[in-house]
Amino acid sequence: MVTQGVGAGLSIALSEKPQETQMLAMAAFGVGSQLGYMLPFSRTHEYEADEMGLYFMAMAGYDPGESVGFWQTMARNGGSKPPELLSTHPLDQNRIAKIEAKLPEAMKYYRGQRGK
Repeated sequence: MVTQGVGAGLSIALSEKPQETQMLAMAAFGVGSQLGYMLPFSRTHEYEADEMGLYFMAMAGYDPGESVGFWQTMARNGGSKPPELLSTHPLDQNRIAKIEAKLPEAMKYYRGQRGK
């Protein structure tokens, strides 16, 4: 909604400019908002989902460390991927690194469940 609002404001601000100027400015805004705001926002959500998934796995009694192997398999078998800058998803190696960083905290929940 924020992006749409800014786009609408830009369109109004440019309404008296030549059509080519309007089209160029709106195209630049579209690319800039995608690369600078929308895609990084989506990657942030992916990282958050991975972290929450670790905790939910652990609380359900599954070893959250297994997720590293899962993402390593995905990296090997997933085919070609666009650069992270152009993707809604993090690169596999970045995703794995973040998961590994969160594992010590997730393991606390796993150890707690194993004793029940």
